[in-house]
Amino acid sequence: MPDDSSPSLKSPRQAALAGMKAAAGLPSFMLMASLIGVGGLCRDVGYPMGAAVASTILVWAGPAQMVLFGSIAAGVALPLIAVAICVSSIRFVPMCMSILPMMREPAIPARDGQPAQKGTPTWLLLILAHFVAVTAWVEGMRRLPAMPKPERIPYFLAFASTVMLAAAFSTGAGYYLIAKLPPALAAGLLFTSPIYFTVALAAGARQSVDWLALVLGFGAAPLVALVVPAGFDLMVGGIGMGTLAYAIHRLQRARRSSGAGT
Repeated sequence: MPDDSSPSLKSPRQAALAGMKAAAGLPSFMLMASLIGVGGLCRDVGYPMGAAVASTILVWAGPAQMVLFGSIAAGVALPLIAVAICVSSIRFVPMCMSILPMMREPAIPARDGQPAQKGTPTWLLLILAHFVAVTAWVEGMRRLPAMPKPERIPYFLAFASTVMLAAAFSTGAGYYLIAKLPPALAAGLLFTSPIYFTVALAAGARQSVDWLALVLGFGAAPLVALVVPAGFDLMVGGIGMGTLAYAIHRLQRARRSSGAGT
């Protein structure tokens, strides 16, 4: 696990190099291991290796890629496949809503003789949103707040691009290698990404409310999976249990404040 410290960097180039360095270790390895199976699934449905690699770069979501090739193998109509992929990726919406404001520079109008400053363009925000995935989101939420704003976009793009390229390489390799792996090992590799996600969240937890959210989220996960439709369970459980943990934290703080006042 990379060190949590985020020293102030001097230039966007240094920030990008730091992002590449942070991604080159465990994050890339975890994604490479988890996406090997996507290449094998693509091969099973008769698609070329380029389609497997393109799915990693364009879809950038392991579960959605599994839905894509699994649905193709089952003969599902393409419009329905598109809907299923959108539903399976709905969990990225709150991730984008939480991390993009950390990188967005607002437009500042001219005043007091100072020239106007342009904000972050929409096209760049859309590119950043495409790179938001579990691994990049966890890394960004841990490190970006401690960085000066001009360095955040270079760091995030370099980190996310590095893990994406590593995952794309692994997907292409898996196209040829997955048939030689034992089925149990091939299936187990899919769990490396959620394991990394869990470890990274635990490493980034600093306050009791962070741990409370983790405990509530994991505790409620089986029940949420039974009640909430597939594809929405992660988002509903994460937002719901996170909100509940925050509400409990605020209530406890209010009680301590009222107790101290008396």
